[in-house]
Amino acid sequence: MQDFDYVIIGGGCAGLSLAYSLEANGKLGSKSLAIIEPREKYERDKSWSFWKTFNHGFDDCVKKSWNQFEIKTKSGTKSHSTLRYPYQSIDSGLFYEKILNTLSKSPNIHFFKDDKGIEKKRSIVFNSVGNNLNYSGGLWQHFKGYEIEVDGHLFDDKILTLMDFNCDQKGSVHFFYILPFTSKTALIETTWISQMNDSSELDYDGQIHDYIKNVLKIVKYKINYSEIGKIPMFNSQITNSNNMIQIGTAGGMTRQSTGYTFTNIQKQSSYIQKNIYSIKKLREFSIKKKYQHLDNIFLRVLLNNPNKMPEVFYRMFGCKTEIIIKFLSEESSLIEDLSVIRSMPKKIFLSALIGK
Repeated sequence: MQDFDYVIIGGGCAGLSLAYSLEANGKLGSKSLAIIEPREKYERDKSWSFWKTFNHGFDDCVKKSWNQFEIKTKSGTKSHSTLRYPYQSIDSGLFYEKILNTLSKSPNIHFFKDDKGIEKKRSIVFNSVGNNLNYSGGLWQHFKGYEIEVDGHLFDDKILTLMDFNCDQKGSVHFFYILPFTSKTALIETTWISQMNDSSELDYDGQIHDYIKNVLKIVKYKINYSEIGKIPMFNSQITNSNNMIQIGTAGGMTRQSTGYTFTNIQKQSSYIQKNIYSIKKLREFSIKKKYQHLDNIFLRVLLNNPNKMPEVFYRMFGCKTEIIIKFLSEESSLIEDLSVIRSMPKKIFLSALIGK
């Protein structure tokens, strides 16, 4: 059996981010680290997108940044512009390449396909693998996207469509998400927020093709890349044990109301590397309680009133640009929180607040 000072279970975004943060900040030194990850190779498999509200350290992995965004509903379009907080999309292929290039230079870091032969009793273990993500009855944000390429200059690559609700809702919450990388290429994604009980929601390919043809009026296109996934919109956090610390989604780093995880992972990784020598004695890093409380109310509203959610988002995005960005990125003040709360339909939120 091999002994390691640190063991990271799961070499995805959270596991690699922590390993990179430890190595890049000189926290391993003579310490040994094992990363347990079964995948055979790393390649682009997803996109992580968010507003840049702090220096996350991966600007060289950004595929595209935008200073303008919009949401569309039957009530109209809300457009926003910001220079202070650009919206960024991280290419996971570039992310993996950057981190693996750094980790490969360290003689103290070792990758394993499984944990056979690894003694973990004397190690500090960081786990990023969830074991309760088949929770029945919870809401999921589930999606599929195509990056398409067209012949003409059909896309305005200066503005992204965060949500387009002009599509069949099927009694759930459904919108399209468009990231135009160039005038000829864009990621078109169909996104649902539901309990995944309706199998027709899962016809992602048909939905995307119909949207491209009937809404975007594009007849001819080439699919360069596709991605698919689902994000839990319920508490998927696992409790820490004596020598095991949960990270990533398993550590509660997924914002339940939005699904945003990447920036929280970077904050958590930074917290751990700064406190690595006393990490077992410190409180666990977590999303602020006020956002957890507000998310619980929001999700009760969503579960009970899915047909009203396009209006809810439309009113939310009627707030000032920087306020809504900071609120969704967990950087808002109490006054800014109240501004967002006041924009919401009061009756359904009061009902959710008192548990009706």
